[in-house]
Amino acid sequence: MERILLSRVHLGGREREWIDKAFAEDWVLPLGPNVDEFESMLSHYLGVPNVVALSSGTAAIHLGLVMLDINPGDEVICQSFTFAASCNPICYQGARPVFVDSESHSWNMDPQLLEEAIIDRRKQTGRYPKAIIPVHLYGMPSDMSGINAIADRYGIPVLEDAAEALGSEYQGHKCGTIGRYGALSFNGNKIITTSGGGALICPDAESAVRVKFYATQARENRPYYYHETIGYNYRLSNISAGIGCGQMTVLPDRVKRRREIHDLYKRELGIVPGITVQDNPSSEYDSNFWLTTILIDPASGSTPDELRMCLNRENIESRLLWRPMHLQPVFADAPYYGTGVSDSLFERGLCLPSGSSLTDEQIKRVISIIKAQIK
Repeated sequence: MERILLSRVHLGGREREWIDKAFAEDWVLPLGPNVDEFESMLSHYLGVPNVVALSSGTAAIHLGLVMLDINPGDEVICQSFTFAASCNPICYQGARPVFVDSESHSWNMDPQLLEEAIIDRRKQTGRYPKAIIPVHLYGMPSDMSGINAIADRYGIPVLEDAAEALGSEYQGHKCGTIGRYGALSFNGNKIITTSGGGALICPDAESAVRVKFYATQARENRPYYYHETIGYNYRLSNISAGIGCGQMTVLPDRVKRRREIHDLYKRELGIVPGITVQDNPSSEYDSNFWLTTILIDPASGSTPDELRMCLNRENIESRLLWRPMHLQPVFADAPYYGTGVSDSLFERGLCLPSGSSLTDEQIKRVISIIKAQIK
């Protein structure tokens, strides 16, 4: 049977219009009208005016840190339960990550632990951390009300990692628009794709201009190449942006379908003893359910990895939850403030196939195999 992938690319059919236009008008360049159009479409969807298209979500986080003036020796608080791309850019700047554990209902940064970390870092170093990076994991919004209140109390800016959360909302606000800056990803497995790409949501026009400056090698406005600061080759290509323009025309449908898939999993697996389907904690949260995730009770007789291998034998891709950053060898010396929530989630969790191109029949096939394994 055809392999069921975790989250495969789902084209909308109109991507070629923008790509063909770029070829016809000889805009096969790093920048061009497709980039401008893609940024405009993102701005309209998000309801904010200043969005800069970039080469990846990692580049977006990196430039967010550059704009927040993160320098060698600074500390940046980051959610531990995430992918390494959330925190690697901290190290690009020569800064030090400080990891904070998750709270159990959203699986994202625990505001109480965040405040404990801020206070303790001041005691340890004499300075507050310079920025906070919460992550909207698997599309589930973080408790941005709690996080922003604490950030404001100590005067620390928030950079949202909304790489997995395009279309998700918290208290009626689109994820990525709630902090000082917000990072998006358009990698091939995301809600929409540009084959590889990202964007940084900026607080004002001046910041967006500066981000574009840094993203195009920080070339000064002179008739010759002149550089006063270090820049980066981080802008999205015109061809990739054309894919993004086509994808934006179907974005609402893609979000709707992911939510339908989640509802099907919840309805069928939510009644299975030993399985908990991660869901919106309250009406304040409205996840795009980029990936539907489950927790497996150890008493069920199966571990997440055993279930993963069982599904793989049936030609179905699944994935274990992120291994927290405080458990990664590369960050072994980084400070960590936690209670073991993310450790437990990692040990008990699995991501299920959730791509918007999957049919109900394919999802039911996944469900039937899980039910047969978890008895």
